[in-house]
Amino acid sequence: MAYPTVDAPYGLKPVNLIGGQVFAGATRQMEIASGYATSIFYGDLVKRITSGTIELDNGTTTATPCGVFLGVSFTNGSTGQVQQQQFYPASQSIKSGTKIFAVVADDPDTLFQVVSCSSGTTVAGMGIAAIGSNIALIQNSGSTTTGNSAVAIDEGTQTTTNTLPIRIIDVVRETATGSDTFVEFIVKINATMHQYNNSTGI
Repeated sequence: MAYPTVDAPYGLKPVNLIGGQVFAGATRQMEIASGYATSIFYGDLVKRITSGTIELDNGTTTATPCGVFLGVSFTNGSTGQVQQQQFYPASQSIKSGTKIFAVVADDPDTLFQVVSCSSGTTVAGMGIAAIGSNIALIQNSGSTTTGNSAVAIDEGTQTTTNTLPIRIIDVVRETATGSDTFVEFIVKINATMHQYNNSTGI
């Protein structure tokens, strides 16, 4: 049986919740500061900052996210039209008196599907022994064409270090490249690194 080929990372894609609960699309609106100068793509990690807004969390071994970005809405400063789109363009000009709102999957129990890479966007497999490990991220730039993230998990960094941002929960068997080689994984934000579980706050 031929499996579909996974040739590039696509960020973190919500699939369900711990215990097999269905991800019903529950999200939270979070504000992005007007003129924020970094693009954020569908599947990128984001974090709250002290202003109450969010920004891209581009950490690799020390990310402390509040969730995963799934889109944005704002009133364009040039056209006056409300735009809903897959990614936030850096330094977006908005209509005076309006705000930018991101859609974020922020439930700490959310499980995400993600691709494993050895470096950059080079897809690389891991065995079933990776399940249960913590792992670092690779922060690739997203695509302004598709609006999708290119964040991946970093093959070779799986270990027990409790400050790594991602916990591997399972493999995706449908895209296995061998009897014990998997390039897609089911993961969650490590409980000790999710902002909602941080006892000291921001």
